[in-house]
Amino acid sequence: MNLDRFGTTARVAGFVLGLAALFAAALGIGAAVGPDVTATSSGHADGHGADGEGHVAPAGDDAAAAASLPGGLAVAQDGYALRLASPSAQAGAGIPVSFTVTGPDGSPVTGFDVQHEKRLHLIAVRRDQSGFQHVHPTLAADGTWSTTLDLRPGAWRLFADFKPTGADPLTLGADLSVAGSFTPEPPAAPSRTATVDGYTVTLTGDLVAGRDARLALTVSKDGRPVTDLDPYLGAYGHLVALRDGDLAYLHVHPDGEPGDGRTTPGPEVVFHTAVPSAGGYGLHLDFQHQGVVRTASFVVTATGSAADGSTPTDGSIPTRGASDGHGH
Repeated sequence: MNLDRFGTTARVAGFVLGLAALFAAALGIGAAVGPDVTATSSGHADGHGADGEGHVAPAGDDAAAAASLPGGLAVAQDGYALRLASPSAQAGAGIPVSFTVTGPDGSPVTGFDVQHEKRLHLIAVRRDQSGFQHVHPTLAADGTWSTTLDLRPGAWRLFADFKPTGADPLTLGADLSVAGSFTPEPPAAPSRTATVDGYTVTLTGDLVAGRDARLALTVSKDGRPVTDLDPYLGAYGHLVALRDGDLAYLHVHPDGEPGDGRTTPGPEVVFHTAVPSAGGYGLHLDFQHQGVVRTASFVVTATGSAADGSTPTDGSIPTRGASDGHGH
């Protein structure tokens, strides 16, 4: 009998048992303490906090970064959620669509502040950025918003832009699937001129990631400048910017307003915005003339920051030179 062999075996077994005991103790301590997670909430962040999809808000510097993310990427934020009556719809013109915005208590919200002359702005666009529509649903006493949309088959994104009474402004997004045979549109080439119903709109100005941009849109008809645009939503135009890929919704600020003594009703309408990253963006301008609202769409490519190479890689908007994320 080899006693040394049995002694070595015993020592190894004892070592393994000791490791097992130490591991069990570590598990017990971890269960008692729990993970170090701090859930925070910021009025201007999109997609952070407990949003019903298992996402937990970051803490500290990460929370600050999340607070500058573009809008429309989350279906829920700060206790508010966009809930479509149905996640799918039939294709066609004038298709009814309804939804609610639920609050922190889980009930439909009925109190909304007026922003840009409306209590809620609904933007609908297909994932390839075709079919852009900007409508203003009606609110029922029970908190249900209703409207109609012209829908072609494919995947759509709906954006609700609103301010609950007593809370910060929000832009929430939800997907809508439209039944039918679907053929994706090929990627649109960059364009700075759009023609709609005999009107020609020309875009000047460049987008640089993380930097304020001045965008000027000049409206003409039959070769003559349009100098009598109608006020629309408190300005002479309303511009929405959507990032290619994820359709991040970026607020764009008009320069001046009707009646301020310095802003003319065309032919040029000026906006300011800051985009969070290099790449393609769809710009959609609503303008009103002679009582009719029309939409001119453009495709623009944003370059990276040439000044200091500070183009963010996480999709956030840098603090310096960025807009506050709200307003049009």
